[in-house]
Amino acid sequence: YLFFRTDVGTAMRATGDNAQMITALGVDTRNMMTLGLAVANGLVALAGALFAQYQGFADVQMGIGMVVWGLASVIIGEALVGTNQLGFTIIGAVMGSVLFRLLVAVALRWGLSPNDLKLITAAFVFCALIVPQFLRKKRLRSAHA
Repeated sequence: YLFFRTDVGTAMRATGDNAQMITALGVDTRNMMTLGLAVANGLVALAGALFAQYQGFADVQMGIGMVVWGLASVIIGEALVGTNQLGFTIIGAVMGSVLFRLLVAVALRWGLSPNDLKLITAAFVFCALIVPQFLRKKRLRSAHA
């Protein structure tokens, strides 16, 4: 969070938002994208190392489900918050993670099989993507009426 308040962090965020604009301001977008990927991959490596240390072992296949769950949590949180401000985005990701974990806990309590759990996850993420668009269109229609 604090990194994105610095000049380099602001330039990195601006590169993600509008690469043409930040190029016009004299920032090398290739360097910013490389730095962004390096920071992201470093954080992923740190998380993987901490997770392996916590579990006491590492397996090649153990991260695939985590990526899907993490992505689902971020998508759900973004749909809940609905803003692009950095602080709210972080809060939205945490809220999405909690909500997604609650959904999985309820599904497991009902005794669903892993394949059913994958279907429920996909349907929930699909709804999190589609419902905000419908609500936005409905607000636009009511504003024009």
